[in-house]
Amino acid sequence: MSFANLKSNRDQIAKLIQAADQAGGGEKKSYADDRIWKPTVDKAGNGYAVLRFLPSGEGQELPWVRYWDHGFKGPTGLWYIENSLTSIGQPDPVGELNSRLWNSGIESDKDRARDQKRRLHYVVNMLVLQDPSNPTNEGKVFLYKFGKKIFDKIMDSMQPEFADESPVNPFDFWEGADFKLKIRNVEGYRNYDKSEFAAPTALYDADDTKLEAVYNQLHDLSEFSDPKNYKSYDELKAKLARVLGEEAVGGGAPTVVQMNQMNEPAPAPVQPETAEDIPSEDDDTMSYFARLANED
Repeated sequence: MSFANLKSNRDQIAKLIQAADQAGGGEKKSYADDRIWKPTVDKAGNGYAVLRFLPSGEGQELPWVRYWDHGFKGPTGLWYIENSLTSIGQPDPVGELNSRLWNSGIESDKDRARDQKRRLHYVVNMLVLQDPSNPTNEGKVFLYKFGKKIFDKIMDSMQPEFADESPVNPFDFWEGADFKLKIRNVEGYRNYDKSEFAAPTALYDADDTKLEAVYNQLHDLSEFSDPKNYKSYDELKAKLARVLGEEAVGGGAPTVVQMNQMNEPAPAPVQPETAEDIPSEDDDTMSYFARLANED
């Protein structure tokens, strides 16, 4: 939709909540994509920024897209860093293999399935309001990738838990809220628990000229759910075979026969949420893995 229609056709909270329960899209960009903003942390692992999540762009139904990927190193020393076809509703060879490993009843197989689990990511458009570590980013529109923790905070703002709290659509120009991103290092991992939304307020004091300028900078999210940006099942299966080692035997990687069996329908996992559906909060870790994979 055009900016002129945005005021009268703003994303409704109910629609966004409903969409959050449905499958989303995927992503095909490399770690070097300069459209993607990443927070900077100090030596102690702490970071701070103020962001404003932005509404859906023209022709886009939702202000976010989600996807899954896999990132692990095989016994061959090779890396598997690929988006999961489950992001676009298609079978994925790693997911099928993980289901078999999980259902084998062997604890070591379950450990392997956990190591090869898929990771959940979200992508949105956002405006950087404050970035103390990189002030040149302020006032610019970026893509921002994050995991379930931050998305849960978005959902909490739209579905408040207590009666004295009013629902807020954080993607709204006029009635949304700034997001104060607060990162801490907790036991070696990035923690976002202290991140929070400020009180609702219009962005740029509802100045339509400024808001339209921001709106015109929105990045197209549709590429992240476009099947043409995903490798085929056969391509992924071949890479998985190389990473795991087709001819390995014993308790190591799958044999050729086992890899061929991946064409068969996978049995329903006994506990899929443990074997596969484990969210990611640290996209920088995946970027690091990707660099290692490219260096191999």
